[in-house]
Amino acid sequence: MGYEILGTQQAPSFGLDTFGDVENGADGQPVSQAEAIRQVVAEGVLADQVGVDYFGVGEHHRAEMAVSSPDVVLAAIAGRTERIRLGTAVTVLSSDDPVRVYERFATLDAVSRGRAEVTLGRGSFTESFPLFGYSLDDYEALFAEKLDLFTHLQEEKPVEWAGTVRPALEGAQAFPVTESGSLPAWVGVGGTPQSVVRAAAYGLPLVMAVIGGSPERFTPLADLYRRALKEAGQAELPISMHSPGHVAETDELAVAQHFPHHQAAFAKIGAERGWGPMSRADYDAMAGPRGALFVGSPETVAQKIAWAVRTLGLSRFQLKYGAGALPHEQRRESIRLYGEQVVPRVKELLGTV
Repeated sequence: MGYEILGTQQAPSFGLDTFGDVENGADGQPVSQAEAIRQVVAEGVLADQVGVDYFGVGEHHRAEMAVSSPDVVLAAIAGRTERIRLGTAVTVLSSDDPVRVYERFATLDAVSRGRAEVTLGRGSFTESFPLFGYSLDDYEALFAEKLDLFTHLQEEKPVEWAGTVRPALEGAQAFPVTESGSLPAWVGVGGTPQSVVRAAAYGLPLVMAVIGGSPERFTPLADLYRRALKEAGQAELPISMHSPGHVAETDELAVAQHFPHHQAAFAKIGAERGWGPMSRADYDAMAGPRGALFVGSPETVAQKIAWAVRTLGLSRFQLKYGAGALPHEQRRESIRLYGEQVVPRVKELLGTV
């Protein structure tokens, strides 16, 4: 697959992730989803301009998150960029068809001249299941079987496959094929050991979504993944980490900008899931030196990313830079600071300049 394996003695790559969060306009009301999508395209172009390595767009089917078709948005970004890699954060494979996913992203790979990849996951939201006619009773089987089929499609030759969640394939092949011979794919996980072992068994690199607690608690999962790769006879593969955050000129400004939007987004989702409200003390703990929020000045965020890279042995770090209705211009400034100041400083701290 040509995945680059990087440890703490080599420079990891650095990404930005977005869910297409809908900001509030000057009148205090949400902008249109169409405008939010155009903002994502502009942010992806800016990420390329400031030297970020990867731009990931998440798939959601909700009013406050505008992107339901990441590949279309990424294709628009591809047409205005030259070097940045383009992928997802994540693609909800369970409620999609693996053949169509492969064909869409192989097409993106063509128009971007080999810069496409896809992160496959079950997603943290379930709206896509009833939308596309799937039962949550089949939650586990849908992902397990569709991931298995996707790995067959990566061989880019006629596929013989049978399962229980979709019709069998008898010598069928997905098109277009990629110029490299296979579409790079990662598996996104939220902390389940079984998911980590499954990714290793298929020889797929791992993206760990660290959105609460401390990155340190994912160390056993990273170790498990590496052991599982060895036991499965697989080569060493990269590990990436996806975490929310925001960069501004000072720590105080970053928190002042980010906290109210992060708290409001958490409250909305929490009301659906039965969570308690997030207090400022909760937020401050997560934004602290060992928490899951990467919020602060360029120096603060760089120090924390360098620590996370060393702690987990990361090959890539992906900052989820939007938060609820956080304004587009503040997101753009966060992207600029991330690319121009945070990333070079992390490389300096790791001794990989």
